[in-house]
Amino acid sequence: MQLIRSRANPFFKSLKRLAESGRERRKTGRTLLDGVHLVTAYEAVNGPVEMLAVAESALAGGEVADLVGGRAILVLADSLLRDLGLVETPSGLLAVVAIPTATVAVNLEKDAILLDGVQDPGNVGAILRTAAAAGVGQALLGPGCAAAWSPKVLRAGQGAHFALTIHEDVDLGAFMAGYRGTTAVTCLDDATPLYDARWDDPLAWIFGAEGQGARADLVAAAQLRIRIPMPGAIESLNVAAAAAVCLFESLRRRG
Repeated sequence: MQLIRSRANPFFKSLKRLAESGRERRKTGRTLLDGVHLVTAYEAVNGPVEMLAVAESALAGGEVADLVGGRAILVLADSLLRDLGLVETPSGLLAVVAIPTATVAVNLEKDAILLDGVQDPGNVGAILRTAAAAGVGQALLGPGCAAAWSPKVLRAGQGAHFALTIHEDVDLGAFMAGYRGTTAVTCLDDATPLYDARWDDPLAWIFGAEGQGARADLVAAAQLRIRIPMPGAIESLNVAAAAAVCLFESLRRRG
């Protein structure tokens, strides 16, 4: 067990680069997981993590201490863990892991979610979590989305990443053109209310960027334009909330 207190320590510097730089994550093929839940979810699917780093105070007891007992770890001063800035309240446990690569090709005959320019890490993670909960097996992220394997998206996903096949930088238009099910996009103009719409399975939902929604070409290519009825005083929903409404309406219809 090695205790690290200096910001000049090479290992801490490597953690800092992984925390802050998408380029570093792509170059090394590694990312960071924060917390016991994410570490256990990762290991259940992918096997042991490469490295565990633990806050000094977390060794006193609790679930972090229980998880790392008997394992090789590096110990960081609590201030260093906070300096990484992954989350406002660090859990006391970090893991360095290899980013899982999609081992199967995009499937044109299965349910999917398509994200177009969704930039907020919390929204991307929440949508992935909702998709996994609703039984959707694949997520396709177009250019401009928050990086799926960034620490903040992983934290928001709460393990959903390991239940999904995730493809990034996908040409969403090309996928839609070849899809062998129904493509549906959420929008406001010339749209059918969600609860009146009819579709055939499989189903691919397209959710667009915060503010402007999906690109015009994707809206035009979709077979269904869907509007979520909102009889209250609010004009729009957060994209993650909209995704939850749509995905669980799809699930409800399947009984």
